[in-house]
Amino acid sequence: MPDHLHLLIEGKNPNSDLKRFISSFKQHAAFHYKKEHGSDLWQINFYDHIFRKEEDTLDIVHYIFNNPVRKKLVDDYRNYRFLGSFEFDIKQP
Repeated sequence: MPDHLHLLIEGKNPNSDLKRFISSFKQHAAFHYKKEHGSDLWQINFYDHIFRKEEDTLDIVHYIFNNPVRKKLVDDYRNYRFLGSFEFDIKQP
């Protein structure tokens, strides 16, 4: 998305720390972006959403994947060049 990023992250152990992960991710990305483009990348805070038991992971995945379609950036999410997943084959519907 031109003005925001969706990440679906799962902590795999009791010591997982979302705030620390996001801070580190933003710091590394901002460093490389500023080096390349000479301007800041991120706002100070972020919005997070904790899954509820009744929420289905695939529903959230489809929401994220289809966000560029809803914003009319592409006709099919598979054509959005900034989309990726380590868990799902984005070429499958």
